[in-house]
Amino acid sequence: MWARPGTGWPGDPATPRTPVAHDPLQVVELAQRSKSLQQTVARESVCRACPRLVRWREDVAVAKRASFADQDYWGRPVTGWGDPSAGVLVVGLAPAAHGGNRTGRVFTGDRSGDWLFAAMYRAGLANQPTSVSADDGLELRNAWVAAAVRCAPPANKPTTEERDTCRPWLIRELQFLWPTVRAVVVLGGFGWAALWPALRAAGVELPKRVPAFGHGGEVEFDGRTVIGCYHVSQQNTFTGRLTEPMLDGIFSRAVDLASVDSD
Repeated sequence: MWARPGTGWPGDPATPRTPVAHDPLQVVELAQRSKSLQQTVARESVCRACPRLVRWREDVAVAKRASFADQDYWGRPVTGWGDPSAGVLVVGLAPAAHGGNRTGRVFTGDRSGDWLFAAMYRAGLANQPTSVSADDGLELRNAWVAAAVRCAPPANKPTTEERDTCRPWLIRELQFLWPTVRAVVVLGGFGWAALWPALRAAGVELPKRVPAFGHGGEVEFDGRTVIGCYHVSQQNTFTGRLTEPMLDGIFSRAVDLASVDSD
């Protein structure tokens, strides 16, 4: 079974009384009416607006992977997470079926997270290089990590409709985080495409022209810099398309831009 709100999952932001969105209009309403970042992530974590994703994430939580057969699965949307006063924002694609969908924390419990949090640790943005469970002691320092889509999608491919339905959650997170954010690291082309309309809807004035996604590409506007980075997927890390030095270079740049003390 998946984790019911208020049943003791480590770091669960919701309670049995947290309102649930069952369709796209309710997502918009509940996101816009959220009065804090904490309330936003609580409402995200119980969203049921995309039937295909709800069915998939919960089926995975029951069937499980053989290597995790003795573990309980989160099986709910995986929210943004980190330091609410972050100077560095990281935006990815979506949680993995047996990663975040299992552990309940974004980029936790899979090889993508191994790469991401190890790099953030080396950059001084995390207190440890590993991320294996929601109660493993990991803390982010001046950084917040989120995904464009909050539920694990089949074949790691959310539909355009699912992306758009999920967007109000990202918009509301951006509205709370934007005052302190100075650098945004976007992992992959999907996240790059999802970020810009969310920023516009959040009230941020965008540059007249946004370039196509590219690793190391930068866009400066509104006193911030958005940096493109190849996604930390196994497709990229196993093939050498993304290497540790390349990833370290991105986060070193983000730290410099955000004036984060990485000592």
